[in-house]
Amino acid sequence: MTDDRIRDSVPKKTIWENIVIHKFSKPVVIVFLLLGSLFISFAIAKQGMVAGVLILILMIGLPLVYGVINYPKFGIILFIIAAFFINYQFILSLVPPDTPVGLVMDALTYMLILGFFIKQKHERNWAYFSDPISYFILAWLIYNLLEAINPAAASVLAWVYTVRTVAFLMLLYFVFVFQIRTKDYIKLLFKVWLILEFICGLAAFVQENIGFFGFESRWLNSDPLRLNLLFIYGHMRKFGIFSDPVTFAYNMVAASILCLGLLFADIRPFKKSVLVGLICFFLTVMLYSGTRAAYVLIPAAIGMLAILKFNRRILVAVLIAGFILVVLIKVPTSNPSLVRFQTAFNPSKDASYNVRAENQRRIQPYILSHPIGGGLGSVGIWGQRFAPNSFLAKFPPDSGYVRVAVETGWIGLLLFCAFNFIILQRGIYYYYIIKDPELKTYCMAMVLIIFALDIGNFPQQAFVQYPTNILFYLAMAIINVTMRLDKQKNWPRPVVAAKIISKKNKRDVLTIEYKIESEA
Repeated sequence: MTDDRIRDSVPKKTIWENIVIHKFSKPVVIVFLLLGSLFISFAIAKQGMVAGVLILILMIGLPLVYGVINYPKFGIILFIIAAFFINYQFILSLVPPDTPVGLVMDALTYMLILGFFIKQKHERNWAYFSDPISYFILAWLIYNLLEAINPAAASVLAWVYTVRTVAFLMLLYFVFVFQIRTKDYIKLLFKVWLILEFICGLAAFVQENIGFFGFESRWLNSDPLRLNLLFIYGHMRKFGIFSDPVTFAYNMVAASILCLGLLFADIRPFKKSVLVGLICFFLTVMLYSGTRAAYVLIPAAIGMLAILKFNRRILVAVLIAGFILVVLIKVPTSNPSLVRFQTAFNPSKDASYNVRAENQRRIQPYILSHPIGGGLGSVGIWGQRFAPNSFLAKFPPDSGYVRVAVETGWIGLLLFCAFNFIILQRGIYYYYIIKDPELKTYCMAMVLIIFALDIGNFPQQAFVQYPTNILFYLAMAIINVTMRLDKQKNWPRPVVAAKIISKKNKRDVLTIEYKIESEA
């Protein structure tokens, strides 16, 4: 006791005293740093900036690689941050043109998967993945791998470039399910998610009310086709830190729905007011994108919320929101953002929607005659790059479901739709049986986000761009994790114990005792 008091009374050293003064003051360390600085100076003097960049990559990259593999919670957060900024024009302007920056995401993906297998080697616990969602992910992954031998595919290289983001990225679901183990970490992920979305929304707010930065203007003006696509009704569509307005709008919708779901958690009134303010901010900047498909997703999510939280208060709130929506749709206005919002609820009078409907009608015979499709990457940029003269390379898929049907056939479309149905079915089922109110709220928020993105995948491609695809798999994983955490806390399981209480006629007489233990 006395020793403890003496130890507690001794003033603790700060980080500066413990590391910088105590550790770095040793002669060996000083000599090592001196030699290292001389070597770096000599390398840069001889090889120029290339050597400096390589040295920086080694100094920063190696610790990051170690951290991602050995500290998966850090790795997941780093991966999400990278997914948000990977297409930011400020970052892309710092590297030479045509630099394959997407390899950064591939490397992080493989490192997270490697860390997963390293940890699984010691724990050997595969019970986390004994659920229908995991089975469907494996089925979808196998189906996409088999597309490599699709006889109708025009290019195998297109498959190689596409399978990374279409199939392999889904493996992160298993990483998320395995590594997310506490409510505190889920809350940390939500905070990181909302902070990043706020940064993106703030960038769009600056673009709308102040103007584009120089690097953004140069990017817009570098391609006349891009400029024509983004300049509509005398208004430039905003995209924040992303590569296109659709990804930006869908992320603002997901962030709004996340805030809406978290409003039902048992949190302080101040935090609820912050969430309400974020919802208003996200929905406002979403209008700057001019993405009509996103405008429908919020009412759809509110409708699903009314079904899940079926009570009088929610129904009244939904009716009020519906009335406000009708007013916004019908009110006369000259505001270009509001005009575009109104046309989203009357698609038959929209020329672009009619063109997409005609394209879908035109491609239906091809889909019906090719049960396994034309191969991954046969449409879009990879089809134009590796098979520019093919029929599918000239087809604009627009819809995510249409793209799946064209590339993987009607068999692939049925499997993909069944997969999305299972995600929602399990999420809704878990929501109703989870006992912990906090976990129930988290599960509901993820169900609403997935439901909205499933609808948004019809008019646009919702699952192919960073960071929406990562957030979709994260939401899937959190649905599974909330159920597992609730079982560990609130679902007792019987444990059978047997013991010998007496011996009669040289035979053991056993008694069986049952007791209830919470699952560890």
